[in-house]
Amino acid sequence: MVKYFFAFVFLATFYLGNAQVKKSEVLFSVNESPVYVNEFVRIFNKNIDLVKDESQKDVDEYLKLFINYKLKLKEAEALKLDEKSSYKIELQSYKKQLAKNYLTDNKVTDALVREAYNRIKQEVKASHILIRLDEAAKPEDTIKAYNQLLELRERVKKEGFDKVKQDVHNGRTVYAEDLGYFNGFKMVYKFENAAYNTNVGDISMPFKTRFGYHIVQVFDKRESRGERTVGHIMISNKKDPKLESSETRINDIYAKLKQGEAFESLAKQFSEDASSAKVGGKLAPFSGGQLSSSEFEDAAFALKNVGDVSKPIQSAFGWHIIKLYDIKPVPSFDEMKSELEVKVKRDSRSQLINTSIVNDLKEHYKIPSQKPEGLTYFEHILTNDYYNGTWSLPENFKAAEQLAVINDKKITNADFGNYLLKTQQRSKTVEPLNKIIAEKYDAFLGQELIQYREENLENENEDYANIVSEYRDGLLLFDLMETQIWNTSKTDSLGIQEYYNAHKEDYYWNKRADAVVASSADKKTIKKVEKLLKKGESPETIKESLNTNGKVNVIFTSEIMDKEHQALPKTFEFKEGLSGVYKHNNAFSIAKVNKVLPRTLKTFDEAKGNIISDYQSYKEALWLDGLHKKYQVTINESVLEKVKTQINKQ
Repeated sequence: MVKYFFAFVFLATFYLGNAQVKKSEVLFSVNESPVYVNEFVRIFNKNIDLVKDESQKDVDEYLKLFINYKLKLKEAEALKLDEKSSYKIELQSYKKQLAKNYLTDNKVTDALVREAYNRIKQEVKASHILIRLDEAAKPEDTIKAYNQLLELRERVKKEGFDKVKQDVHNGRTVYAEDLGYFNGFKMVYKFENAAYNTNVGDISMPFKTRFGYHIVQVFDKRESRGERTVGHIMISNKKDPKLESSETRINDIYAKLKQGEAFESLAKQFSEDASSAKVGGKLAPFSGGQLSSSEFEDAAFALKNVGDVSKPIQSAFGWHIIKLYDIKPVPSFDEMKSELEVKVKRDSRSQLINTSIVNDLKEHYKIPSQKPEGLTYFEHILTNDYYNGTWSLPENFKAAEQLAVINDKKITNADFGNYLLKTQQRSKTVEPLNKIIAEKYDAFLGQELIQYREENLENENEDYANIVSEYRDGLLLFDLMETQIWNTSKTDSLGIQEYYNAHKEDYYWNKRADAVVASSADKKTIKKVEKLLKKGESPETIKESLNTNGKVNVIFTSEIMDKEHQALPKTFEFKEGLSGVYKHNNAFSIAKVNKVLPRTLKTFDEAKGNIISDYQSYKEALWLDGLHKKYQVTINESVLEKVKTQINKQ
């Protein structure tokens, strides 16, 4: 999967498809297949700020990478990887998914996005009563549920929600629930609308969702909690009963905090979240619902003032002490717009967008507003069997007759007839057959219009065509690398072993130490530790002696450490015995090295992951040399010089 990721990173940053790109001078050719200046310059300029390797910002170096990429694509085509069924299926799936971004109504979408943002900024506290009802319920059942909710609404006004809840909630047909605070996208859209459109203290009129009929009582509306930046000291849960418990260790650290020691210093010394320990425990900002631990999130949002520190709390990951660094309100609309657009299109409110899209496509493809005359034919052949889901097309069905047309696509009776067959189902409601036909045709026509637009999108939208071309070549590159390099490298056990034997100098353990490190904010305490260690006292005995009266003066870390370990300074000398007192991470420490583990060769099994990765790079380099010999690359040097001049002037 790592290789898969990097294949697409290369694609995203080094290549855009050349669909509909205007021709220009030829920069180079691969077996007489031209690559044009416009393509190279556009891609170079687009990605120059994204490239971290300074050498790739040089035109000549960049050109080498680009030529290698084109050679790989040429080889993929030669191997006919673009004819594989798996490739075609995946490309088609991607095109269908991507097309959704281009089949939208921007005006309607923008309005829904703005509404969603306003609701993200505000939380509603509410309760509701739901009477479960099938979407196809009989009219009399619908009226009954509606009137029942009107009565319950009056009762809630007089008796209060809690009293009515006790009387009516059964968890099967009637639900009366306290929902707490929620904001946009937490409920189905119709429910969300009712909640946000009801004033604080009021109860809505009955309304319908796919679950049944509801009333909602709104108790409060408040500003959303926004974003927090915190740091933490984490001690992971210990499963070995022989080790010091995580709770004991976190409480020792918390005691040191209460004694005045710096949070950041203690995080660097003791936090077992390696990524944040290096920076004093600080984490990336997050908002409500973003973290996988509700315990951690609630504790973080409970901190009121910058600088506040929580008591130790436990999550599924271990024990934490949390410090608040920053409080930010909900981001601006511009910052959240892209994220909200995605959510709106996935939400039930997208139905509003679809309706608008279909109306636009009707206008674009000049679809007559009146129903086609051919629908009259279906009014004659549709029978009451449709209510039972048993209707079938008559034997003399006029399948080939034209019903409608979308540009050059003919819609026949067979198309609509098959749609009617596929969508029929048993129904408790009995609507007039002509009404069913009209509703079904509207849905059918909308589906056909969207499908036609999607099938022709590459011809009608240049941006879409370019992205599809990009993905198409990316799939080819991945398949090529997988078959030619990655898979063969993993299974070539003899070759991997030979590579290891020839490059053993690259696979060594650095010098390490089996050591015990004592840390304290007080130099006098560490001096006492030094004396006790010299006498041969164990860390447990020393802790009992110095950590008294509920005060934690010293913490020990015992494990095998290399020069990068957080408890050791970069200049630490690896030799057996006591190190002497040193200052590190704003604390005083002393290390007792029980044994120095010298620089030793890693066994094949210990280094196998790195060996395979290096072997793949080695194999790829040899393979690329072969491609350069197989395909003739001709660079137009005079054009290249003009490209360099053009880029250097920018």
